Amino acid sequence: MSESSLVFGMHAVRSLLLRSPQRVRRLLVGAQREDPRIRELLQLAQQGAVKVERVDAKSIDARVGNVVHQGVVADVEPLPPWHEDELIAALLGAKDPLVLVLDGVQDPHNLGACLRTADACGALAVVVPKDRAASLNATVRKVAAGAADTTPIATVTNLARSLKLLKEAGLWIVGADMTGEKLAWEADLRGPMALVLGSEGDGLRDLTRKTCDFLVRLPQAGTVESLNVSVACGMLLHEAMRQRAAV
Repeated sequence: MSESSLVFGMHAVRSLLLRSPQRVRRLLVGAQREDPRIRELLQLAQQGAVKVERVDAKSIDARVGNVVHQGVVADVEPLPPWHEDELIAALLGAKDPLVLVLDGVQDPHNLGACLRTADACGALAVVVPKDRAASLNATVRKVAAGAADTTPIATVTNLARSLKLLKEAGLWIVGADMTGEKLAWEADLRGPMALVLGSEGDGLRDLTRKTCDFLVRLPQAGTVESLNVSVACGMLLHEAMRQRAAV
């Protein structure tokens, strides 16, 4: 079992069994677990014709490491990443698409949290660079709580070029930056749009910032220099969703 194909935790595995049981190769369940939540998972696995193996806790620990797996691990066929052409094709067929672009987010927990929020806010896809960024591993899938298997991820080799392709497809490119000329709720975040957030330490790279059509910022009253990227992502995506719902 490769790390990239492991999904663990009750909620993440349940979401997977509900949405895509055909992608689950087998389900590992702690031998001592017999509670109602486990019984529900076993029933879902049976309905989806998923093979179940009862194993001891040490066997699960050996597979996923020092994480909170809750005695449940699924070996899955990973959702294949989108290429640029698949992303553009999906954009052309969508009404007012919203795309999340992450410019070098390196912490798997942040990537997972951003994926979860993107799913909750109806983002069409999440775009990430191939290099110098977190990859879609088991930790990301756990934090994403199933969103990694419902929200496509487009992994690109040249982010600036990809942003230009999004522009050509009719999207506004909106960057999140402390130097933004408008507060997020003062800007128009409706219509076809790509929302771009930078890395945990440095924020947006210069070339990414220059490629954006405009920048927005979040107000801060405290002493810290910036918000965690996943927190900022949640605030901005929900503001975009709020504006779209008000139309």
